[in-house]
Amino acid sequence: MKIYPIVIVLISVLFAACKPGLSPERLYGKWNYTRVEKPASPGDSITRFVIADEKPFIVFNKDNTLLIYWGGKVLSQGKFTTAGMDIKYREDLGDGKTRDFPFAVNELSDKKIIFETLGVDGSRVTAVRE
Repeated sequence: MKIYPIVIVLISVLFAACKPGLSPERLYGKWNYTRVEKPASPGDSITRFVIADEKPFIVFNKDNTLLIYWGGKVLSQGKFTTAGMDIKYREDLGDGKTRDFPFAVNELSDKKIIFETLGVDGSRVTAVRE
């Protein structure tokens, strides 16, 4: 009788481990921001009116470059790779300088992504694929 709960737990763990990981192919395309939150400072979250006006989006290209647009202009650009459920982003700051930081992906489907940067100034972004 005691073996059944153990078997059920093991099967549950196996199914949980089988969910698809993050790959660049799952990211390719344009993703329009629908929500930008500041978890550590909710009062600084971006309103839906600002998002509607500025129309921010992120583009993951097949050459593993990444572009972030805000207000019709490139806000950030660089290269990305994936590791586990993280997007490893190397931002090109110009003059040969770069900055590395990860985006932790909380949710990813064919139509929606939720990712966030960590730390005091971290942001959580919800975006939908165009």
